[in-house]
Amino acid sequence: MSLPKATPFRLALLSLSIAFALGGHGEAFASVSTEAIQFNTDVLDVEDKKNINLDHFSRAGYVMPGTYSLALKVNDDALPEVKIPFYVPDNDPQGSVPCLSPEITAQLGLTADSLKKLTWWHDDQCLNLESLPGMQVRGDLSTSSLYVSIPQAYMEYTAPNWDPPSRWDEGIAAILLDYNINGNTYRPHNKGHNTYTLNGNGVAGVNLGAWRFRADWQGRLNHATGSTQAVNRDLQWNRFYAYRALPALGAKLILGEDYLNSNMFDSFRFIGASLRSDLNMLPPNLRGYAPEVTGIAQSNATVTISQQGRVIYTEQVAPGPFRIQNLSDAISGTLDVKIEEQDGTVQEYQLDTANLPYLTRPGQIQYKLAMGQPNNVNRDKEGDNFITGELSWGVNNGWSLFSGLIGSKNYQAISAGIGRDLLAFGALSFDVTQSFARLAGENTINGGSYRVSYAKRFDAIDSQIQFAGYRFSERDFMSMSDFLQAAKTGIRYGGSKELYTISLSKNFRDIGMSVYLNYNHQTYWDRPENNYYSLTLSKYFDVGAIKNVSVNLSANRSMYNGVTDDSVYLSTSFPLSNGANMGYSLNSSRYDTVNRVTYHDRINERTNYQLGVGSNRKGASGTAYLTHQGDTARVSANASYANNQYTAFGLSATGGITLTAEGGGVHRMSVPGGTRLLVDTDGIANVPVKGFGAPVTTNVFGKAVVGDMSSYYRSKAQIDLNALPDDVDAQQSVVQVTLTEGAVGYREFAVVAGQKAMTVLRLPDGSYPPFGAQILNAKGQSTGIVGDSGSAYISGIEPNSLMTIQWGDDDGCQVAFPESIDINNPSLLLQCTPLTAKQLAQR
Repeated sequence: MSLPKATPFRLALLSLSIAFALGGHGEAFASVSTEAIQFNTDVLDVEDKKNINLDHFSRAGYVMPGTYSLALKVNDDALPEVKIPFYVPDNDPQGSVPCLSPEITAQLGLTADSLKKLTWWHDDQCLNLESLPGMQVRGDLSTSSLYVSIPQAYMEYTAPNWDPPSRWDEGIAAILLDYNINGNTYRPHNKGHNTYTLNGNGVAGVNLGAWRFRADWQGRLNHATGSTQAVNRDLQWNRFYAYRALPALGAKLILGEDYLNSNMFDSFRFIGASLRSDLNMLPPNLRGYAPEVTGIAQSNATVTISQQGRVIYTEQVAPGPFRIQNLSDAISGTLDVKIEEQDGTVQEYQLDTANLPYLTRPGQIQYKLAMGQPNNVNRDKEGDNFITGELSWGVNNGWSLFSGLIGSKNYQAISAGIGRDLLAFGALSFDVTQSFARLAGENTINGGSYRVSYAKRFDAIDSQIQFAGYRFSERDFMSMSDFLQAAKTGIRYGGSKELYTISLSKNFRDIGMSVYLNYNHQTYWDRPENNYYSLTLSKYFDVGAIKNVSVNLSANRSMYNGVTDDSVYLSTSFPLSNGANMGYSLNSSRYDTVNRVTYHDRINERTNYQLGVGSNRKGASGTAYLTHQGDTARVSANASYANNQYTAFGLSATGGITLTAEGGGVHRMSVPGGTRLLVDTDGIANVPVKGFGAPVTTNVFGKAVVGDMSSYYRSKAQIDLNALPDDVDAQQSVVQVTLTEGAVGYREFAVVAGQKAMTVLRLPDGSYPPFGAQILNAKGQSTGIVGDSGSAYISGIEPNSLMTIQWGDDDGCQVAFPESIDINNPSLLLQCTPLTAKQLAQR
């Protein structure tokens, strides 16, 4: 028997041929048609035009009655996959209508007024589409999607990449453990002891519904060989708390140990409860200011950012300037920054995380409430129970009013202020705070504090004052932290006097240069002032055939506790033809001046490295720094050598472990306790998934965790089709999700694994399934379409597996694949055993 010629390319044109056969019926896809389409089969390139069955395509948008898992697509937004039943309507026995349940309708993002207009059918379980004029719904099995078109007048406010609260996903129940571990070894070349240091911090937690239960930990281990000092070990659980989002209030509820988050009062630690408006729930362009930390590392160094003894962030950085921008905008107050070099030298300074001008959208009210018992990191009681609250009201397009108070038995403070949107001239706010404190044996002490804040984006000159502020406090003014310290020690220290802060950026596009300035000046009534200055200049230019030469100048000065640290970093770099960069830098500080030549390159999209050689006043030195974005962790390693001084090595790892009832994995995670997404490729391993940073690969169970997903912000994960294994096909390669803070989302990809082969299908009587018949695997996934004379290019073939070929409602057959499949055979002949209508219905 001669077999017909067929190629995968020819079959790939099959769907396109069917589309052309539809003729002028393309407009029918706007809604479900009630009339059958008459195909012009003469345009199809098939040998036996009598053996054709296109019943599945005979009605535009027709879907056979049943329940399907479909991706929900509302206007231009892709929502999570849902199960959609299709029912036969009473007015069209030959048609089918998708049933949108009340739960699915709640995800559409309709306004409150629109929801009141809705009517239902099928025992009030399905939305009557005619209740919203202009609304259209269409199912498409070829893309496994349900397309919903809704006039914008019925929709809640949306913004690019932002969904209204009705679409937010609380995620699934989960257990998580996130960590950030840094290890260092230091060996002096002369006198001294070898030292080994291991420090880390992270978050352990449990998610149950909308609740997030968290425990923050930090630890440190120090050991000096040959010394008389014992090994120093310290592990501390410094915060236990639970929180959840309250979307109806646009707020966040926190129970347990917390740090006061306020736009008006200084932060302090307490145990209790707080309820506050969460700006993260607003569209991205209306969210708040997040602090930045800048500095200069003299060598491979560890940067630790803490507040009142609690480690917030730690990272190992390469020599030169660093800029940490991924701190949470929920952090407020004064931050302690420590830069610990590999030779043991330490630079410390403080930064004030001042807020932008306190403005509120017109008609909106923002609030923050808290109550509890002040305590310290050792959970010792400090002071009496307190209650605090603040409120901001957007009066109109220009003005905002805000006020707050904090009170306990012996301490009270009240604050009031006004904010003004100056439009072309920026935004400005002013507030006054008055404190009343009573210490043991003293009369009530009264004092005032006055603050002005300003921000402005100058589009005409391409510059921005991200924040500028001034605060003056009288000698007798006391913050809650000052009062608690004085009540504890019995000694009243002079508090803050003046505080100047500014953050400024400017681009000079004509000359290819940008400027960034950060300034923080703090004076006190009875102790030395603290200052921090940071200035960065960057310029790009071309030198002959060498393009994109960069020159950077960074200068820092910190004056902290009477110690002044100055550092200057000058560098230049230029790209090489192989994609690497060569550079020179001069790094000068009060400790030393180092000249260094560096070479920076990447091994692949996951791994980068930097090599450097230099000299200082004591001799030559060398450094190496490598970072790798692995599936299970972000790892960095570094080494330093200084002639006649020391040899040092460092290693850090940042990641997490997430476990759920749907599976879990070990993964990268740079924000401990943060939001993440568990993806499922239906048990298929080694599927690359792109999320944040380098792709992650599914484990042996077909699971992968994409870390650092945005909260309240539409995020996307997608299969990297360019790196997909040859035996895997992705029928659905993109998922989108909007997760609440700390959630563990869960999404499934439609993936088919197995061999691909060109086949010829035959029925027992020697005939073949009709042209256009669908080929389905055991999971109901489409793996091909029958072509001319029974030819079919089938994907997802597993040895000894079964597939169903179906045409019409009651006609089909079953193919059994052999144990050994020769995929190189251009015409693999397979027999298809007929199935009854009952057998088809059971599949």
